[in-house]
Amino acid sequence: MNLAFTDEQEQLRELVRRFLEECSSEQSVREQMSEETGFDPTIWKRMASELGLLGLIIPEEYGGVDLGAVELAIVMEEMGRSLLCAPYFSTAVMAATTLLEAGDEEAKKLLLPGIASGERIIAVAIEEENGDHDLANISTSATADGGRFLLTGVKTPVIDGNTADTLLVAARTAVGLSLFIVDADAQGLSRKALPPLDLTRKLSHIELEQVSATLLGQEGEAEEVLTRVLNMALTALAAEQTGGAQVCLELAVQYAKDRLQFGRPIGSFQSIKHKCADMLVAAESARSAAYYAAFSAVEDEAEVPVAVAMAKSKCSEAFTHNAAENVQIHGGIGFTWEDPSHLYLKRAKSSALLLGDAAYHRQKLALAIGL
Repeated sequence: MNLAFTDEQEQLRELVRRFLEECSSEQSVREQMSEETGFDPTIWKRMASELGLLGLIIPEEYGGVDLGAVELAIVMEEMGRSLLCAPYFSTAVMAATTLLEAGDEEAKKLLLPGIASGERIIAVAIEEENGDHDLANISTSATADGGRFLLTGVKTPVIDGNTADTLLVAARTAVGLSLFIVDADAQGLSRKALPPLDLTRKLSHIELEQVSATLLGQEGEAEEVLTRVLNMALTALAAEQTGGAQVCLELAVQYAKDRLQFGRPIGSFQSIKHKCADMLVAAESARSAAYYAAFSAVEDEAEVPVAVAMAKSKCSEAFTHNAAENVQIHGGIGFTWEDPSHLYLKRAKSSALLLGDAAYHRQKLALAIGL
């Protein structure tokens, strides 16, 4: 498998990085994360109209750009570098993939153009209060009610659930695990923001009490669909973590060059050199794992379960390690609100737990390779 990027893919990276340098600076991140919605609608629309990022993996017939997992990984890596505050992961990655994988043509025509244009924000509600990431243990129920279904249960945490216009909810019918489209303002649905560790990514707690919903795809076939959705989401998340790990390394190295102690840069001290060297190894290892998962999604589908589990576990640990070491190298200033180091540490800790921690995915990896 050749993990080299084409010229067009490198141009995409440069384009996205320039855009994020303008629209997702540290000052912008701090402003947006303090807002209840957690993002700037103007920037969100520009991402759709100027760069086509919201429809990156959506086919052209639904208003998208029709690119794949590799291009998505490039974009997510750049977003991880800049700590972008936007419902991109929830809507343009998870929701778009869910709609595409479900194979419901009517739902695709109804919802995908809105995602691509930036008009619609959609959240995917899978996880529940038990904290179990196994799809077989989803307990939210769905009972038939004429041509629709009534959903009852609790979903938490839901990424960007408070700002979403529409929810795609995993629930269990008499036939089996299924997916449903739910209006976020539907009667019987309540949602509240969770107090997050990471202010740059909003989470919510959603309760459903006999909420009217429309079936998405085929009843009882959601487990296979959601497995593919989660593989794509985890690949994208691993790439985002790689971007964060890399920028933590860059921040630490620059500070080690600038900070003087005893008349010399602290980067000249052996202990700091060792920390920076370990951070470099962690960032490069994470990048290799993330890219392998992205290229596997395009070139070797059979390898995806192994590659994804390896990428999420490795990238979670690398980002957390580099973010913590960056704080240590910065010393006292690294613990203050004014320094950006804590923003990366909080994103690292939050992302490490999102959709399963490193230990969970190492267990999945062991099962995938027959250990």
